[in-house]
Amino acid sequence: MIIGRIREKVILKRVLESETAEFVAVFGRRRIGKTFLIEGFFEQQDCAFFHMVGIQKGALKTHLNEFFRELGEVFYHGAKIETSSTWMQAFEALMNAIQHRSQPQPIVLFFDEFPWLATKKSGLMEALEYYWNRFLKNDKRVKLVICGSSASWIIKKIINNLGGLHNRITEQINLQPFNLTETKLFLDSLDIRLSKLQILELYFVIGGVPYYLNQLQKNLSVSENINNLCFRKQGRLYDEFKQLFASLFDEAESYEELVRVIACNRHGISREEIEKNVQHTQKGGTLTKRLQDLEMAGFIKKFLPIGHARRGMFYRILDEYTLFYLQWIEPEKNNMALEIDDGQFWLNILKMPQYQSWHGYAFESVCYKHVSYIKKALGLTMATHIGAWRYTPKTHEDGSGAQIDLLFDRRDDAITLCEIKYSEKPFVLDKACADNIKRLANTFRTVTRSKKQIFMVLITASGLKANAYSKETIAAVVSLDDFFDDRN
Repeated sequence: MIIGRIREKVILKRVLESETAEFVAVFGRRRIGKTFLIEGFFEQQDCAFFHMVGIQKGALKTHLNEFFRELGEVFYHGAKIETSSTWMQAFEALMNAIQHRSQPQPIVLFFDEFPWLATKKSGLMEALEYYWNRFLKNDKRVKLVICGSSASWIIKKIINNLGGLHNRITEQINLQPFNLTETKLFLDSLDIRLSKLQILELYFVIGGVPYYLNQLQKNLSVSENINNLCFRKQGRLYDEFKQLFASLFDEAESYEELVRVIACNRHGISREEIEKNVQHTQKGGTLTKRLQDLEMAGFIKKFLPIGHARRGMFYRILDEYTLFYLQWIEPEKNNMALEIDDGQFWLNILKMPQYQSWHGYAFESVCYKHVSYIKKALGLTMATHIGAWRYTPKTHEDGSGAQIDLLFDRRDDAITLCEIKYSEKPFVLDKACADNIKRLANTFRTVTRSKKQIFMVLITASGLKANAYSKETIAAVVSLDDFFDDRN
């Protein structure tokens, strides 16, 4: 059963029912469920389903053997077909099989992990270009689906192709991790029943990645699952970080370095600062490309803080597991290697102050991923700019710095400033906190010289306990319940 993916299923249904040939590009980070979506959807439909899977660093002969095995299975009732030595010959055989098929049902050609198939000297891209333009695009039954985990490769070589496949894509799907609602539905399908706070705790660590969620054991608590998956050498997520980058990028160490530099800056880092702190990536086009690759793969997000246009884009880590690995797993590996760890690291860390501090940062990241839910909860239909704001006084200036976690610049002559606070219990706003929030609002108005009406909003997991300070300071409250669809 396919959980969520409502928009994607609508696209695939349109493709299947189309009266013309279709060319679909699907991309998204590793483990996100691309293959599961395409297989799960089309295998339930009345169609011929040809599925070819690329092997990382696989030989041309190996790939062609698999191609002809699948060709015989789908079009010739499992008969063994003699393997050719080139992709041109392979596509000729595929075209002949399609032309000799008399049934009117759609024919889905699914090439999975296509970047691993279409290596520089393989000849696959040339064969695809020729046979798509010459034959396949003219058969309304043909639905070609190209899929890959390397988002930058798919976008550059397929979607934005400047050669024979230019402007041939009819649909594209950028598959994203589950949001909190979809994560709950997925866990329910595994018969893992958790509260919203427990789901959030899990999301802090592994995000909405289906493969990671599928590793959970329902007879263990959230903390026990995290401990087993991340802090034991045999755990599935113990070495996932290295494997993830190695599978996506040719120069994995350079991309890892970029991610580490960005992760050191909680509220984001400018490109200028990135350039100063990396050694394995040259400035200019190489850095631009690698930052784009990381963003397309879902590891980072770029944003333009209000009032910092001259400094250009800032970057912050978006992927939950990456943050968690660098914050907790990697530092603990030394202890595990020396065998001085008792195997209960995460269960012990729950009692430590740094655990609460990390919660706050992780909650901010989840909020950024659920901005549409926050807008809906606040009834904001006229926000023209969504971003963050930071002020650091110069050495000769008085006053302290200020950081606005999230803001909505609205068309109705108002700005909503959001303070994000994680708390497992209803948050209590005391005098010191209320004074700090007022200071933030005043500093923002003074520095930006904004004449707009300012509303202060508190985003917290468990709501706000009403008192005199909250009534005076806070215009609205967004809680964890607002991050889940009402029907769930």
